[in-house]
Amino acid sequence: MCEGLRQVREAMGRYAAVFDACLLSTEQAAGAVAEAAAIEKIAATLKGLAAARAASGGAWKGAGDRSAAHHLARTTGTSVSQASEAIETARRLEKLPAVAAAARAGELSAQQAAAVSDAAAVDASAEARLVEKARTSSLGELREECSRTKAAARPDAEARRRAIHAERFLRSYNDAEGAWNLRMRDNPEVGAEVMAAIDAIRDRLFRTARRQGHQEPSEAYAADALAELVRTAPNRSGSRSAGSRAKIIVRVDLPALLRGQVATGEVCELAGFGPVAASAVRDLIDTGDPFLAAVVTSGEQVVGVAHLGRRPTAHQQTALEWLYPTCAVEGCSTVTWLENDHRIDWARTHTTVLDLLDRLCSHHHDRKSLDGWGLVAGHGKRAFVPPGDPRHPQASPAAQSAA
Repeated sequence: MCEGLRQVREAMGRYAAVFDACLLSTEQAAGAVAEAAAIEKIAATLKGLAAARAASGGAWKGAGDRSAAHHLARTTGTSVSQASEAIETARRLEKLPAVAAAARAGELSAQQAAAVSDAAAVDASAEARLVEKARTSSLGELREECSRTKAAARPDAEARRRAIHAERFLRSYNDAEGAWNLRMRDNPEVGAEVMAAIDAIRDRLFRTARRQGHQEPSEAYAADALAELVRTAPNRSGSRSAGSRAKIIVRVDLPALLRGQVATGEVCELAGFGPVAASAVRDLIDTGDPFLAAVVTSGEQVVGVAHLGRRPTAHQQTALEWLYPTCAVEGCSTVTWLENDHRIDWARTHTTVLDLLDRLCSHHHDRKSLDGWGLVAGHGKRAFVPPGDPRHPQASPAAQSAA
């Protein structure tokens, strides 16, 4: 069966190599979009089914990943949430023949299949109706109908509220243009509170802009409102103390900061968020609100600085957070609860050297501490390998002599 898929992929590759959209009429181009979309939907369905099967065998554990979804995300270049949704959808399709048939035929996108199968798993009698709804409605409309279907099948509103609360999340990511995006899921009443606070500020910003003769989309003012809400939010004591400020780490070449413009080859980035304009750094400095920690190339050199404490110094910690805004393990994008890890046990050296520190997420830190996995030699994002791998740090001559 895998051989058949390989042949299909090779045939698609040959077709794509000579495909030229400029040779198509507008009607032919529209038809090509429809056909390509159907192929994409079929491929997504097959990928999900295969991933669910692979997950049942636990192959992801041998690869050192946190879960089957993390493994799929890393190997296919998708987000963990998308990978998790694909696996869960595939598992539900086993009991939903109508949805499975539509997905295999290329009639449902991955998002449509996820929404319909999720609702049909709760109310099997709605399966055919929701598949038909998917053919005639937008994704937003379909999701609303699926939400109503699930709510009707689960009349216990309190149980539904508890279930949604248990699955709440807030995630952020940078898109292909380098813009920061935010996504949140929670109960409607939480959303109502958040949006009420945002809407009040948004309306004020809109009125001020209109008096000044400016007009932008409502969504733009809503984004400004959320940013203002965060910047001015008091802590529990009702004030904005220095201890309550968020830590933002910026690496900027000194000439760029002084000039106010980044030249070719110069660096100006926010740790974990990517490149920014020099004016953005100046704006952060001017507000005085966030705790801004700067790693400036002409400033104090912290790489290689050692001291006798177990914890890094403030300068070392800032540099460490800049070097590792995410887990040091290659393919892991975890940004929260990262732990400083000594490559050589501090109990042996009683010295903290920045060059010998990494930041690991709790999962990979546990794998290192409990199962003997390790990062290969080097700096930055690196492969994480099990004991016995020739790249394991304990397999290197330097590690053996140190032991």
